[in-house]
Amino acid sequence: MIEITQNNNYKLITSEEKTFNSFLNKFKQIYNKIEGSHIILEFSSKNNFSEQNILLLLEYAFIQKKKGLSFVIIDNSVDIDKFPEELNIVPTLIEAEDVIEIENIQRNLGF
Repeated sequence: MIEITQNNNYKLITSEEKTFNSFLNKFKQIYNKIEGSHIILEFSSKNNFSEQNILLLLEYAFIQKKKGLSFVIIDNSVDIDKFPEELNIVPTLIEAEDVIEIENIQRNLGF
């Protein structure tokens, strides 16, 4: 099951899916409903998704960036240094909100 929580500035997506394929299939189904918002995906230790799995979300990060929107993943179980810079991965919701705020400032300044 995927849960969508609307915040003032973003949509928070949480999942209790045990397999990445199940999560990804459900995420693809809902993406067109949420693509106009900043997106934060929050993974828990129950998800136990691999680094290779998470890399598959890079395409959504690129799509969001082209639209002038942020895409952030919350996962404190991975080494963020193993991921490309374009994929925002942080350990907490507060840091994810900070990433969105910083990216908004950068977009407003024309970066």
